[in-house]
Order: sequence, then C-alpha cells, then structure tokens
Amino acid sequence: MGKKRKLFCEISPTTYAIALQKQIVTRHIKNFMGKEHFAKRLVEEKLPVVVYSSSNNMIKRGPGIDPQLQLNKADNIRLACSHMNGVIVNPGETFSFWKLVGKTSKRNGFAEGRVIVNGKLVAGVGGGLCNLANTINLLVMHSPMTITELHHHSDALAPDPGGVRVPYSAGTSVNYNFVDYRFRNDTEQPVQLCAWCEGDDLMTELRTTQEFPTTYRLVEEGHHFRQEDNGHYYRVSKIYRETLDRSTGELLDRRLQWDNHSRVMFDPSLIPTEQLK
Repeated sequence: MGKKRKLFCEISPTTYAIALQKQIVTRHIKNFMGKEHFAKRLVEEKLPVVVYSSSNNMIKRGPGIDPQLQLNKADNIRLACSHMNGVIVNPGETFSFWKLVGKTSKRNGFAEGRVIVNGKLVAGVGGGLCNLANTINLLVMHSPMTITELHHHSDALAPDPGGVRVPYSAGTSVNYNFVDYRFRNDTEQPVQLCAWCEGDDLMTELRTTQEFPTTYRLVEEGHHFRQEDNGHYYRVSKIYRETLDRSTGELLDRRLQWDNHSRVMFDPSLIPTEQLK
C-alpha cells in the first residue's frame, strides 16, 4: 500500500493555520445566516431549583503532564467561567459555548494549555477549555435540555483521578469557534448555568424555577482498556442515558449515548491492571 496522502491542514503549521481560519470564517457566516436565538443574559441571582451540580479539580498530575500548562488551563477556565456564569437560557433559546466565551486569544487574556491537534496533545492558547465543556455537558445530560452540537474526543487524556470513573465527565471537544458545544431549551421554563472556580476546583450548577417531572442517570457498561493491533491502547465502553419518572422512579427511556472507543493519550503503564482486557 502507498503512503497515505496528507490532508491540507496536516502539511505544515502554515497550512493548518489557513485551514483553521477558513473554518472560523465559515462558522461566523453560518451563525449570521442561521435562525437560532442564542442565550446571552447573565444574572447574578440564582434560580431556586438545582437540576444537577458537579465539581472537579482542574489540575491533572502525572508523568508527561506539564504542570505549567495545567495551571494555565485553570486560569483559562476561570476566565471562560466569568463570561458565562449565571447565563439564563429561556425556552426556545440555544446555549453556545463560543458565543459566550469569545475568541481564545492572548489579547483576550487566555494562556497556553493542552490542546489536541491532528490527534496529538500539544500546547495551544486557550487550551484546557474542553474540561469546562465536559462538565457543562455532564449537567445537561442530567436534564431535559436538547443537545444540538457535541463533538467527541478521547476521554483518556489522563488517568481517572483516584481511580474513580465518572461516565461522560470527559470527551467533549471544543475549538474556537467551529467546534462548539450547544444545547437548546425545549421546555417551558428557563434554566440557568452557573460556573465558577473555588481554588483549583471547578464548580457548576444547572438551575431552574421548578422541578422537572423527570430525572436522569448515566450508566456505563463494559468499561475496560485494551491494546489493539496498531500497538495503541484504547478505553472501551458503552454509556447509556436513562430517563426516570421523578414521582415513581419508573424507567421511562434508556438510550445509548456513546459507544466509546478512545485512544489512551497518557502513559499506558498507569492503566490499572484489573481494567486491561
């Protein structure tokens, strides 16, 4: 077999930058021509009912992980949170990660963190914001919001903290501005996203005015790691989302959300031996 031909964006850093700008301009045009109503109003006062909340430490530690890039990532997340904390998503409105955060440039205060370029972890301005998008997605998955844009990347960027696996806590990709994370409020009541940082911990809540009639849970089945013929290791699992009646606990719906096959991007020697198959 002949050598696989490189894509234009893979030829050099210059061609990658050109391809990136083309994607950004194309997305700006689509946003302008589209009919979506984007949420933009930030409110300090919190809505009374917590739909779901989550917290996680932003700093990853381990072999091959640059501590400075981790600190920069935390600063990037703090800055991004300041642009969206308290945003109200009214019925019919769409939440757009990038419509709120804006361009991740040094001029706008963002620093270099870890980003994925052509399947590799490298340093890039605004890196680490996938952590924030992941966490927002985790909230939304526990609500009746309608996810309208979601992009997966490997959820095996670092070992699970403390060996504890949280389904859908990672694996959501964002890249200004054409790789967005979006959800639409198709209910009849407003929701509010609250996102802030306490030290190195990211704190998030999805709030509303009254309880929804359904609750949600994520169930992961068949989770394991395996080495494949190409020599790389992968995280493999199936993640389901279950919908339950709030008053009775009856299971109303169960759907496969992600047939996960993520390449491991940390030192494979850190994979727990009992999780290798």
